[in-house]
Amino acid sequence: MSETYSNSSEILNELKKVKNLLLEKEKAFEHLFESIHPDHQINARNLIHYLTLRTMDIKSLQNGLHAFGLSSLSISESHIMGQINAILQVLTRRIIKEDAVSTYAYARQSVNQKINGLFGPKASKKHRHIMVTMDSKWLNNNEKFEALLNAGMNIARVNCAHDEPVTWSKFIENIRLASTATGIPCKIYMDLAGPKIRTILKNKKAISIHKGEKILLTSKSRKKGSGLKYQLVGCSVRNLTNQLKPGERVYFDDGLIKSEVVEIIDDFAVLEILSIASEKPRLKHGKGINFPNSTLQFPSLTKYDKECLPFISENADMVGYSFVKDKTDIQLLRETFGEMKKPPIIIKIENVQAVYNFPSLLFECMKDEMAGVMIARGDLAIEIGFEKLSEIQEEILWICEAAHIPVIWATQVLENLNKTGLATRSEITDAARSSGADCVMLNKGKNIVKTVKTLQNIFGRMGNHQYKKRFVFRPLTIATKFIDDSAVEEEESEETIVQTES
Repeated sequence: MSETYSNSSEILNELKKVKNLLLEKEKAFEHLFESIHPDHQINARNLIHYLTLRTMDIKSLQNGLHAFGLSSLSISESHIMGQINAILQVLTRRIIKEDAVSTYAYARQSVNQKINGLFGPKASKKHRHIMVTMDSKWLNNNEKFEALLNAGMNIARVNCAHDEPVTWSKFIENIRLASTATGIPCKIYMDLAGPKIRTILKNKKAISIHKGEKILLTSKSRKKGSGLKYQLVGCSVRNLTNQLKPGERVYFDDGLIKSEVVEIIDDFAVLEILSIASEKPRLKHGKGINFPNSTLQFPSLTKYDKECLPFISENADMVGYSFVKDKTDIQLLRETFGEMKKPPIIIKIENVQAVYNFPSLLFECMKDEMAGVMIARGDLAIEIGFEKLSEIQEEILWICEAAHIPVIWATQVLENLNKTGLATRSEITDAARSSGADCVMLNKGKNIVKTVKTLQNIFGRMGNHQYKKRFVFRPLTIATKFIDDSAVEEEESEETIVQTES
């Protein structure tokens, strides 16, 4: 595209080229829409338009549109074709009417409908939905639940990785009682535990480690090592270590300990410790393990998860799905619910595979009437790198807006305030940025009521400001990978058909 535009005709021609490409890609992906729920048909087409647009470099066009006082498409994620048509109407002075197009008015109605349908309606003075993780210490304190609702909580998170069904039932009972007392509705969100990848150490005793040292990681139960004189660390998920490859990174304890695979011997992975960020150079039992460079095959739905589904079916308004990697994981959860009532699925984006497969995950989600996305920033930061987190979380927000899919912003929001009663400057800024999501999750803590109130206060202040930043589109890796890979698959499929007919 040219760098400058001397008149509106040049802009008009460029914009028509963009529109034609978007329509061309929509037609190419027509097969995707066949299984999409009727309520998501227009949104799915808009998602294709947005992903296609994000494979292009349209900075020059944006600058030209802006220079002529027109919309530069920078805040039109939810209604791409509708916005292009609106600009074309101004330039051509002709009314453009097209069916199955997400316009600005439609997008606002659609997005709000899906947010309210999933999370429930917000009270008139509330600015964002707030989810709070339940703590068993609160069970004998009914006033705590009422205080949380009055402060702004309207979604209660029950983590199935902790406690047991008896405790979960008590949580739900207390929330229902508090809702009745306050008149404030509250949804129940239940998180599946998922396959916890954690360290297993002999007698659960921590081991001392040092930079440059080698250790053995195994995912099979053994009393003895491989004969190598290295400390042995077990892995809670079976048949993982023999899937690793030399050169791949392995992180322990929320990324505090970084190591690299040196070699694989049977089901043992020899790891070299590269760095230790904690004050005490020790690896403890039960600490999380992350494999950001590895492509691992293991079920996202565990036996324990399956045992939790009947309770979730009867009691939950939403189900959080951990360790989702690709669309087959979502299909598996649907199939496992079977004839049981299936609450809307919230897919948790917390690993590299989920990021790369994100558009496909959304199209799979849109087969259901309601669905949502959680940006699980804890594991995600370790998987993709802390320096990339800010970029990826923004991309997820943009793409979900294009799909009209509600988003939950999670992990360590106002964590210091929640634990100590005093917020850091950086976490206030982070909490302000979370207002770009539709719901924000807070963890349990002794200052949780104060934290909810603070978050609502931040949302109120941010809601009174208009956007002052004009975003510039550049090619998105996620969008480009999806569009290009799908085009290759389609070409291969056509070649197969031709060969078969021949």
